[in-house]
Amino acid sequence: MDVAAPGVNVLAAINPANMDAFDGFALKSGTSLSCPHVAGIAVLLKSLHPSWSPAAIRSALTTTASTIDPSGEPIFTMGDAQTVAGPFDYGGGIVIPNRAADPGLIYDMGMTDSVDYLCSIGYKYNSSAISALTLQSTVCPSKSPSILDLNLPSITVPNLGASVTVTRTVTNVGPVDSTYIASVESPLGVQVAVRPQMLVFNSTVKKLSFTVTLSSSHKSVGGYYIGSLSWSDGIRVVKSPISVKTEIIPSYTDRS
Repeated sequence: MDVAAPGVNVLAAINPANMDAFDGFALKSGTSLSCPHVAGIAVLLKSLHPSWSPAAIRSALTTTASTIDPSGEPIFTMGDAQTVAGPFDYGGGIVIPNRAADPGLIYDMGMTDSVDYLCSIGYKYNSSAISALTLQSTVCPSKSPSILDLNLPSITVPNLGASVTVTRTVTNVGPVDSTYIASVESPLGVQVAVRPQMLVFNSTVKKLSFTVTLSSSHKSVGGYYIGSLSWSDGIRVVKSPISVKTEIIPSYTDRS
């Protein structure tokens, strides 16, 4: 789940022969209605920024989305007005097209990122399969890349035991001379350190990488703890959800 979009009681064209139709239109709900909204926004973004990749468009939509509804209220899970929704329900949040058109920073990806991902999930001993996809000789490195370093506009750690460090790279698509400051909403019981905490872009520096180190002293059974990382230049806010599930580390007893 990357984003959420309008999908309840949407007036849509429908086969006039359908019993729900009224002069060829009906109110419909579901992902089949929300997906066209996002697809249309993606097309508009591509027309504004022809050089953007699918990953760039995805990033712009995700990092500029809103985690509150248009009336300023929290977003609740479908069918349960008592449970506040989270990133696993709405991704980055509800899409805001105007914000997505000017996201400031994007988390972009290319062929190298895709190859590293394939290597990290088990294609290490089947480089021929990757070569067939890339149409060129491709060999996975001896040390498999970390799946956590895939340059997504979000961070998820499913089994945090000891501390984990992930790397992300952002590309400046806003004003040439820009400075972004990091701010973190840490998941409950999780310490988050961002290095560096300031990113400075200019005419010669358009891409910068940073690391996020996550650690926790509590190891409890349960679900994910949710937080976020935001980069802001004072006007734009580039927000990424963070989700962490801690892992119980069994105690060790020396029986020798």
